[in-house]
Amino acid sequence: MSRVCELTGKKAMVGNNVSHAMNKTKRKFDANLVKKRFYIPEEDKWITLKVSTSALKTINKIGITAALKQAKAKGFIK
Repeated sequence: MSRVCELTGKKAMVGNNVSHAMNKTKRKFDANLVKKRFYIPEEDKWITLKVSTSALKTINKIGITAALKQAKAKGFIK
């Protein structure tokens, strides 16, 4: 399973570790992902998604059904 948010498509970024002497070595910035269960009242079922914490804030703000609708529009969910 790759570390990609299922609602926003966020994934790992690549950058540098920079020492005090300005030596640079490659590193990876992983997305802050959480495995979470959501209840969808319209379909009367539970779903488990691996979402970023910023997506969790969006779900708390607009609701799970609206967030799923946006993800389908952007092509992250079939």
